Amino acid sequence: MLKVVVIGSGNVAQHLISVFKDSETVQLVQVYARNPESLHHIIDKEKTTASFNEITNADIYIISVTDDAIAQVSSSLPFTNRLVVHTSGSVALEQLDSKNRRGVFYPLQTFSKNKAVNFSTVPLCLESEFEKDYTILEQLANYISQSVYNISSEQRKALHVAAVFVSNFVNHMYVQGKNVCDEHNIPFDILKPLILETADKVQQMDPTAAQTGPAVRNDKQTIDKHINFINNDTQKEIYKLITQSIQNVKKL
Repeated sequence: MLKVVVIGSGNVAQHLISVFKDSETVQLVQVYARNPESLHHIIDKEKTTASFNEITNADIYIISVTDDAIAQVSSSLPFTNRLVVHTSGSVALEQLDSKNRRGVFYPLQTFSKNKAVNFSTVPLCLESEFEKDYTILEQLANYISQSVYNISSEQRKALHVAAVFVSNFVNHMYVQGKNVCDEHNIPFDILKPLILETADKVQQMDPTAAQTGPAVRNDKQTIDKHINFINNDTQKEIYKLITQSIQNVKKL
């Protein structure tokens, strides 16, 4: 059974704490957080600490904090030659302090504190300096997920950009769509079957082949009507930019 310490208390950290706590093959021995009380709803108080000097022995230390805090947290750890990994999609392995054996344990998913996630379907992207450490990370990953990948820092950088496009940007389109609905007293729920079908199609088709709508058809009359109808300048620019991008892809 692998012993794990989680360092952090944000969205990703809380989901990892929950999945490790419920695992029969992983022992979550401790969680570090600046404000441990924020975690007491998911883990016993006795298993938390707010002091780096009180961090206990473990096989793996998982730093799950904001990207700009990773380097500082890793340099603050009071031990050496232990396996320390981070969970970021955009931070290179080398930004961890070299006094410990470095690695990455990146779960490719969108996490919200109040939304449960089935971790067995979450892709886990792994990287390490040493082959023996990769074996340990792979073992841990296989305990909680059915989808495990060996991904380099450069690949992870590209993957994180792709993830922003297909998740964060797509969700922002939902926000814009809801704003249009709200402005005209239309329930957003009416769009949810369309959202689900669009997401389902890319499970079975290449996204380029799945593209529909006035832009890919070059339906200039409908496009002009939409642009003239939209009152919000930001929405108008977004509409124009994405329409042009879709048409550029079609030309390739």
